[in-house]
Amino acid sequence: MQNILIISTGGTFNKVYNKITGNLDIDKESSSIGVISKKWMSNLNYINIIGKDSLEFTNEDRELLLETIKNSTCDKIVIIHGTDTIDLSSKYIAKHINNKSILFTGSMVPFSIENIEATANLSFALGAIQFIENGVYIAINGKIASFDKIKKDRSKGEFLVIGD
Repeated sequence: MQNILIISTGGTFNKVYNKITGNLDIDKESSSIGVISKKWMSNLNYINIIGKDSLEFTNEDRELLLETIKNSTCDKIVIIHGTDTIDLSSKYIAKHINNKSILFTGSMVPFSIENIEATANLSFALGAIQFIENGVYIAINGKIASFDKIKKDRSKGEFLVIGD
């Protein structure tokens, strides 16, 4: 797993309950990845940037993500991202990167509330990234496709692969 970089940008995956405000706030340290890493008995190589709900992402945030990818020596990168705008960020990255395997994932339920979906999605992404060709993909809820072939269906609360 050392040749794979995980970039955590925030999103629901990293939300935790704030007992003072009653809100679900982004854990900017991505401690969920540390918990998964310990249970997995493997050191996961990860960094935290942005630390926002994806609905709050700006063009500057996407540019920071792009520069982080470009500056990484890893050619296989998993990005933990909020599901609401995962399509926008993956499209942006695909316009600029074609010499690395980039795989976006996230979760619709915070790890801190119920860890199964987030752990399964990260595990799925880490397995898949080892076999995909260069390009930008989304892997979530047991589905994987090119960034432009997978969409969140808000009416059903699930991701669909276009063309299936």
